Amino acid sequence: MKIVFMGTPDFAETALRTLADSRHEIAAVYTQPDKPVGRKAVLTPPPVKTFALSRGIPVFQPTKLRDGTVAGQLREIRPDLAVVVAYGRLLPPDVLAVPRLGCVNVHASLLPKYRGAAPIESAVVHGETETGVTTMYMAEGLDTGDMILRAALDIGPDEQAPELRPRLAGLGAELLLETLDRIEAGTAPRIPQNDAEASWASIIRKEDARIDFGQRAETVHNLVRGMAGWPCAFCSCMGKTLKVHRSRIMEGSGIPGTVLDRKRFVVACGEGALELTEVQMEGSKRVSGADFLRGHSVERVD
Repeated sequence: MKIVFMGTPDFAETALRTLADSRHEIAAVYTQPDKPVGRKAVLTPPPVKTFALSRGIPVFQPTKLRDGTVAGQLREIRPDLAVVVAYGRLLPPDVLAVPRLGCVNVHASLLPKYRGAAPIESAVVHGETETGVTTMYMAEGLDTGDMILRAALDIGPDEQAPELRPRLAGLGAELLLETLDRIEAGTAPRIPQNDAEASWASIIRKEDARIDFGQRAETVHNLVRGMAGWPCAFCSCMGKTLKVHRSRIMEGSGIPGTVLDRKRFVVACGEGALELTEVQMEGSKRVSGADFLRGHSVERVD
């Protein structure tokens, strides 16, 4: 089939790479504009663009989708199908209507759970033990289209979102190829989503990663796991921001936020305790919790 691919980050690049190695033709790639990265604000292309150019695939980076330009380009390309993976933009009706066989999305959750921008992080933060990927026909709503195929995998009890993401990306790429085979053969199902079972995974803000030690240790641990990488779970320590990169659930009790073990950085929670195994004070490098306490006398964190 003649396909237009739309995606932006590493998760999408995995699907594009798999698609590029398949028998299907990728006529064009659409991705987000290059963005400044790092302290020096170096203008950096998205992973999808870098890969597409390495394969000689035409790349488009529109800043607008609703002015008719993209729809016009697609009408000239005449794709059989559009494949959308973590593009980061909602497609307007005139774009959705162009591909002969429709637009298919690969979403990193078991829909209708965790519709929206951050399904991987949300699944971990909420303590899910299972997640997966879903392929679906795209509709005008956000992740509301009819489902085609779903595939599940387990989430490890200490697995963090950045560790889960590549596993889901690989699973999604495999499911995409199976989905394309089904569509081409005319055997792809259309399974309506049950909106009553839907939940949302909104865009993550930095403040969402603030730790409340008044919650159960398991809840705080899940926050640390889900927010790992960016924005990273954090609390206040001696008047400064302390990032918590990794943690471990422990036994113990006390006033929430109190440091119970000054050798292993065990902190009391509303129920149980949590060891802060890897931390980073603002302006400093990442260290183990034990090493941090060797250089700081900490009574409590908030």
